Amino acid sequence: MAQTGARGDMDIQDQRDTFHGFLVATVWSSIHIVQWVALLTLAFAIGAGWWPGLAAYVAIGVVAGLVFRMSAVYWAAQIVQWVLLGLGGMIVPALAGMTG
Repeated sequence: MAQTGARGDMDIQDQRDTFHGFLVATVWSSIHIVQWVALLTLAFAIGAGWWPGLAAYVAIGVVAGLVFRMSAVYWAAQIVQWVLLGLGGMIVPALAGMTG
């Protein structure tokens, strides 16, 4: 096999960008899995309620975002999730109270 260039001359920026994207997706997915497990465990398995579960969800999101120095997109996604889960925590019990 013939070498055409000196060792280390290949441009690997595309590979670096791909690997960086993979790592970011892995961190995002892992954070969300931990958040959902904490929320659902506190809300349903332990019976502590929705609001302590949501508080744990928010705390894990904030700590992970600060530790991993996440981008503004991460923070925007987290805030949207917090608002939607908070609204769900108010709407669902109200609807359940109307039916039974």
